[in-house]
Amino acid sequence: MRVFAAVMAGGLAISASNVSREQAESFQRKLAQIVRQAESPQDRESRTLVTEGEVNSYLRYSAGDQLPVGVTDPSIAIHAEGRLNGRAIVDLDIIRQKKSTGGWLDPTSYLTGRLPITASGILRTANGMGRFELTSAEVSGIPIPKSFLQEIVTFYSRTASTPQGINIDAPFELPAEIRRIDVEPARATIVQ
Repeated sequence: MRVFAAVMAGGLAISASNVSREQAESFQRKLAQIVRQAESPQDRESRTLVTEGEVNSYLRYSAGDQLPVGVTDPSIAIHAEGRLNGRAIVDLDIIRQKKSTGGWLDPTSYLTGRLPITASGILRTANGMGRFELTSAEVSGIPIPKSFLQEIVTFYSRTASTPQGINIDAPFELPAEIRRIDVEPARATIVQ
């Protein structure tokens, strides 16, 4: 799962017309290859190219059981210079039901149902570390503050090992001995 998240963070463009089960299987094989390469390090740099079609396909056909309940239809698009756009349909009712209300100033008290959430920013990776710099976020096309997006990410990323969830501003270690992720429109190269 961590390898998949790092590859997704590498920002691969999503094109709904370019998906297939075969490409989903190709992406799964490449994830397994990345893990194998981490388990038996090489003397030389190893590179694994993943395409937008493979990632799109994986997201559509194979990643569903890895997504938190309430998050569907994820996609990531990459633009020049590491700029990324991510999108998912998120069930905000789940968040509202599981937390105590913050009153009339709490955005989750006004936004209900399953809504598209988008986030844009810049991904930087080097020396086995990554960092995402958020530039904007929206719910159904309406700009939201970073703090609201952080609340959503925190809620959906909590696990037993990370009870505080993911901090979108925090640098993160790339898994599987990944040194960096080189991104170009429609593809990324995983460098180990």
